[in-house]
Amino acid sequence: MNGYGKYKKSLIESANKEKVLLMLYEGAIKFIKQAKEAHEVKNIALRGEMIGRAYDIVMELSSTLDFKVGGEIAVNLEQLYIYVMDELSKANISGDPKHFDNSLKVLSILYDGWVKAVESIKKKESQGA
Repeated sequence: MNGYGKYKKSLIESANKEKVLLMLYEGAIKFIKQAKEAHEVKNIALRGEMIGRAYDIVMELSSTLDFKVGGEIAVNLEQLYIYVMDELSKANISGDPKHFDNSLKVLSILYDGWVKAVESIKKKESQGA
């Protein structure tokens, strides 16, 4: 493992749950954008690889939902993750850019919401300290 790989691994291992969540969203968004770019230059192999990486992240996000704690929110998130995974599958099969865009839109909205939620939590924690 090179220096950057070691740094990245230690960054992930030392991150709190909120930071890891945001990093997962950032990764999925990045991979979808790379898949879309690969599609534009007709690099089908790279497109498939990047879709696969994004898909795996979204599947991980879905598998970590806690329905006892999250209740209706967890159910709604699960439905959105299923939609994104479905769109990624369609993008992989058809290459139609609208499926990339649909996935990006949903994940970007969720990411922005989580950023605001994390900031709110940190603000409350700092006021309480």
